Amino acid sequence: MRYEAVIFDLDGTLINSIDDLADSCNKMLIAFDLPTHPVEAYKYFVGNGVAKLVERALPEAKSKDEVFRAKALAKFKEIYNGCVLNKTRAYSGIISMINKLQEKEIPLAVCTNKPMDAAKTIINVIFEPGTFKMVIGDRPGHPRKPDPSSVLYIAEKIGVAPEKIVYLGDSGVDMQTAVNAGFLPVGVLWGFRQRDELEENGAQVLLEKPADLLFKVQFKK
Repeated sequence: MRYEAVIFDLDGTLINSIDDLADSCNKMLIAFDLPTHPVEAYKYFVGNGVAKLVERALPEAKSKDEVFRAKALAKFKEIYNGCVLNKTRAYSGIISMINKLQEKEIPLAVCTNKPMDAAKTIINVIFEPGTFKMVIGDRPGHPRKPDPSSVLYIAEKIGVAPEKIVYLGDSGVDMQTAVNAGFLPVGVLWGFRQRDELEENGAQVLLEKPADLLFKVQFKK
């Protein structure tokens, strides 16, 4: 199979955002006099959207309080919106990989569970204009990954059949998304999660570094 498009996850795949996410969530916890967490813990709190991130970071009793969760989420968003690019950067080798895909005229897109505004802000600063044909983040009224609705919508809009699309991600949620959509599930090992999680959730290809994509997956040119 020669593949004709690539859709990427964002956090842990294209960008290393864990420090800004952890810092913001810890500042929220401090604001409510609650215990904080080490950065490493946040690698397992993220992946299912910011509401789930906040829920996982809260002490159990607070996480069960719907009213408090809403307050904590609002506070987190307020803090994070002010520092989405403090420490967030593209992973080494990502820009080069994207350039090579563009040379092959492979359409690129992003689908993330990060809120849409934050995703677009980061992408607009880190990547060249027009790099991605579409960027879809978390939006009210739309299901999050691993539901395949958003990635299948991208497939339809770019005019590429699902079986000819590669989906890159760093988590089990991403691999489930690819499987659910009928894409090639490609797991990246430089992100937030481990090899076992990727394999257990359907990864068919694993990449040690971004450049490996061009050697392990065949594209149309």
